Amino acid sequence: HGRGAIVYKRSTDGGLTWSDRLPTPASWATSMEVPTLHRVTGPDGTKRIIMWSGLYPARLAVTEDDGLNWSELKPVGDWGGIVVMGFVEALNTGPGHYIAMFHDDGRFFSKEKGPSTFTLYQTFSSDGGLTWSFPESVYQSSDIHLCEPGCIRSPDGKHLAVLLRENARHKNSHVIFSDDEGKSWTEPREVRLALTGDRHTGKYGPDGRLFISFRCRSPKQSAAGRPFEGDWVGWVGTWEDIVTGRDGQYSVRLKDNTKGYDTTYPGVEVLPDDTFLITTYGHWSEGEAPYILSVRFKLEELDAFAKE
Repeated sequence: HGRGAIVYKRSTDGGLTWSDRLPTPASWATSMEVPTLHRVTGPDGTKRIIMWSGLYPARLAVTEDDGLNWSELKPVGDWGGIVVMGFVEALNTGPGHYIAMFHDDGRFFSKEKGPSTFTLYQTFSSDGGLTWSFPESVYQSSDIHLCEPGCIRSPDGKHLAVLLRENARHKNSHVIFSDDEGKSWTEPREVRLALTGDRHTGKYGPDGRLFISFRCRSPKQSAAGRPFEGDWVGWVGTWEDIVTGRDGQYSVRLKDNTKGYDTTYPGVEVLPDDTFLITTYGHWSEGEAPYILSVRFKLEELDAFAKE
């Protein structure tokens, strides 16, 4: 489940080619869970990438030269969680201000195992991602297991939406909204089945539409009726589709996963020429070990497929 030495490669041409495995700091061999990378900027304009490694304690490594040199993994505080961080989003409250979210089910938030309750947490940074506040609970439930948050900011920049996996598999994925930069959140509500799945990661295209990549995973009662169940999929729609609960424009299967649901924790980037570059793992060849693929496209190419 992501435990083990972190493998590191680097691309200098937008993901067309990749280096061999690069050397890493010694502590990276002790990672307990899949790492996540996030670009951040400090209050003084310093650009950096931070890398999180989760479970307890959550740890952080930092680079300020686009990944040529990295720090060791160091604990951020006396806390931890699962898939740290689901997202890191810049806030409008000041330069270098960020919000991040993750979840825990009681096993990894503290050194001692706690009650078995799914809790969604948020934490804040005011120094460009170097230090983080002690996490606070946003939502918790033993019946509806909301986790793996993915954030989308509204086109006007005034609102945040967080899409959430529902891990009990009783309901569709959920969404929460904030109009005050994460100080408060609406009660979770279900999204449409078309947007239901795991580990939502999305970016805007040049025409203002969203592409959101995720793993197609349905509530137990709906799984049999979805043709892309267990596969790497994407959703094209608008911010208003999420707000009003519409299906969106269309869905697309990016790749057929051949082994259950073991796939798709995607990185989504938009390159300067408006090409989407999406990278993830899966069991792409029947009977073989999983491996990593990238897909690249422009939204007009998907539009042409959708018309066919």
